[in-house]
Amino acid sequence: MAKYQTIAVIYGSDSSESEVSCRSGEFVASRLDQNLYNVYEIYARFGKWSLVACRNKNSMRVTFPEMAQPQVDKSDFSVTVLGEKIKFDFAYIVQHGRPGETGQIEGYFEMIGVPFSTCSSYVSTMVFDKFSCKNQIRYSGLVRCAPDVFIRQGFNEEEGIQKAIAELQFPVFVKPTQSGSSYGITRVTEPAKLAEAVRVAFREGDSVIIEQGVQGRELTCAAYKDGNGVSTLPLIEIISENEYFDYDAKYNGHSQEVCPAVVPDHVRDEIQDITARLYSYLGCSGLVRIDYIYSEDGPYFLEVNTIPGMTSASLVPRMISAAGMDITAFLTTIIENS
Repeated sequence: MAKYQTIAVIYGSDSSESEVSCRSGEFVASRLDQNLYNVYEIYARFGKWSLVACRNKNSMRVTFPEMAQPQVDKSDFSVTVLGEKIKFDFAYIVQHGRPGETGQIEGYFEMIGVPFSTCSSYVSTMVFDKFSCKNQIRYSGLVRCAPDVFIRQGFNEEEGIQKAIAELQFPVFVKPTQSGSSYGITRVTEPAKLAEAVRVAFREGDSVIIEQGVQGRELTCAAYKDGNGVSTLPLIEIISENEYFDYDAKYNGHSQEVCPAVVPDHVRDEIQDITARLYSYLGCSGLVRIDYIYSEDGPYFLEVNTIPGMTSASLVPRMISAAGMDITAFLTTIIENS
């Protein structure tokens, strides 16, 4: 007997990642077990939450025309369809960027007492900010972090740029501290181009890190709770045709994702062990993917993805397949152990 009956899959976002979020959400909704769950798809963007489609157990998916989409009642997380009030008892959050990965929507569900699929509001907020997350990771001592410089818009812009030029080795990566899908990231090979890259990053938010590049192989691993503890999925090695794994490489096929990664057993075991430990150390829940660069002196932490992409082209579905697992059963495990 499933713990939950009526699942709301929430996608769309208030950030540049909204389109990718919709693709991920539709993919997840289509793979949820139709024998166990009633599935309702909620498009949520800038405060408007609309029911775009639903599928009751063992029934066909029904879509709603844009002008006739029922609106979610946020006072109790319900929707009224043809005079019948449907109250959701679980939220599967697939909102990349704000508010899904920033902890805002998790805070809402915590306040109204509805279980959800992701990390808590606190963990989501802390992990989404790249600088805050890196400082937590550094303190753990579990994995190396590349040197970086933090810049706050209107506070230390010029000083931060000069500090990066003086202290970091080029190439460097300029990253918005709160962004995903590689939006706003620039690889900079020479100091003269650093200021412009910082301006580009500020389009995504008011804080930036300039991070020293690390040479090595890009590896990623996902972790989740399966009812017996924290489990990990097979590693993927990302080989980008571009200078790095940017948006184009991620979503337009300009990269190779080798799954499982062809690495020595001790490298595989090390990355999976670090991933499971970081998952627990940070207090994660649900499905989390952690990215690394494996250099000559070992692994370096890149970032934590608390709501990793779940499109047909995304990394985690490939990991699940490589593990010999059925994605529908896997999603049930995530729901029932959240």
